[in-house]
Amino acid sequence: MRFFHALIIPLALLAIWQAASLSGTVSPYLLPAPEQVLRSGITLVQSGVLGRHVAASLSRIAVGFSLSIALGFLCAGVLFRWPLLDKLLSGPFSFLRMTPPLALTPLLILWLGIEDATQIAIILLASFFPIYLNTRTGLGCLDSSFRELAASLHLSRTRRVLCFLIPAAIPSILTGLRLSFGYSWRALIAAELIAAGSGLGYMIMDAEQMQRADEVIVGILVIGVLGWLLDALFTRLASALLARRFPEVKEL
Repeated sequence: MRFFHALIIPLALLAIWQAASLSGTVSPYLLPAPEQVLRSGITLVQSGVLGRHVAASLSRIAVGFSLSIALGFLCAGVLFRWPLLDKLLSGPFSFLRMTPPLALTPLLILWLGIEDATQIAIILLASFFPIYLNTRTGLGCLDSSFRELAASLHLSRTRRVLCFLIPAAIPSILTGLRLSFGYSWRALIAAELIAAGSGLGYMIMDAEQMQRADEVIVGILVIGVLGWLLDALFTRLASALLARRFPEVKEL
């Protein structure tokens, strides 16, 4: 039922779009009819063009997001363990966190060119801090009673981390991962609009230069649907994990 509720507004917008196209109030050059966009999408799929661009974007997001997870967890653990290092890095981290990744794009292009390295770097800059900050916060959420219990059991540091610290941080970590993925997906598309030779963002930019509004809309719809599906998949997996660890939690 929830899935059908989520389709109500998109279907209503589609009906308005179709009505505007049939009435002629909007130029077909600016807003092609839904059937024209559908035909363009089918053509792009059959030619393999859409598949190549989707694969390029997904491969970049996989690499960049994986790097963000690894570095975010590593930095959160290290700085939680050594508070002095946390204080020393607070200034540089705040500077990077408040600097939009796209503002660094010209410099990244000079350093890395317009190949995958630039897009991956932008993904990393966009998605690192939600993971790092939420993990860092989660690691500090362990209740003092559990700390006393761990001490009374004379557990080693490793067992304290695995049995108490990480489980207590899981809800915050999952929230950070979900936020981070959204940031990384949007940053990737923006980066592909500026500096890329493939990917969904590049496809949109190329279609705009060719004055193909129908292909631009196809690209936008694919980006939105893919992001929606990936977020829904992550939410389902995260909710299942939370339900196992915290039975009272139904969904993320």
